[in-house]
Amino acid sequence: MEVWSDIACPWCYIGKRRFAAALEQFEHRDRVRVVWRSYQLAPETPVGARASELEALARHKGLPADQIRQMFAHVASTAAADGLTMDFDTVIAANTFDAHRLVHLAGDRSEDVMEALFLAHFTDGRVVDDRDELVAIAAETGLDAAAIRAALETDAAAEQVRGDIEEARLLGVTGVPFFAANRAIGVSGAQPVEVFVQLLEQAYAQSGAIAVLGDDAGSCADDSCAVAK
Repeated sequence: MEVWSDIACPWCYIGKRRFAAALEQFEHRDRVRVVWRSYQLAPETPVGARASELEALARHKGLPADQIRQMFAHVASTAAADGLTMDFDTVIAANTFDAHRLVHLAGDRSEDVMEALFLAHFTDGRVVDDRDELVAIAAETGLDAAAIRAALETDAAAEQVRGDIEEARLLGVTGVPFFAANRAIGVSGAQPVEVFVQLLEQAYAQSGAIAVLGDDAGSCADDSCAVAK
């Protein structure tokens, strides 16, 4: 199972939680290996700008602050129903390239690191394009802080991130989260748990050309994060 997502995408966090719930229900879950793939919604975001998510979205979309706050309240409420806390008052807009590099560098701890990055970004208001913060997050998930710091100071894993993004383009992925099972069947968006269960069951039983299951669900597209869905 490959999952394309971006740490800056709230629907990716919600989708991750719902997929995990589906996996718990899946009889053959011990046969499922999840690979986290990189995707950047806003690669042009300047590193270290430390603008609030509200400021960044208002500038990008030209929307009034009150409307954006209403959108944030909606997605936060949706997240809460899935047991997640999203505090958009503290979310800092960030360039996620190095965070994706960290996920690749984590190896078999990538799941833990992905979860920690989502928590850091959406709940704790940490700056996930700050390398000191990324090293701290890595250490908190049991990785060697010195080794991660040294790797982040080089181009380590940069090609893997770019490769994931290019693969997404070739597959026709234009929004995240996107879940692909065996490159045979896919689900786009933070679908309900039962849709993810269906994905797992169908992927286990068959293979073939990519087909997308389910109606439109919350997702983030290339040019903006559709937090109002």
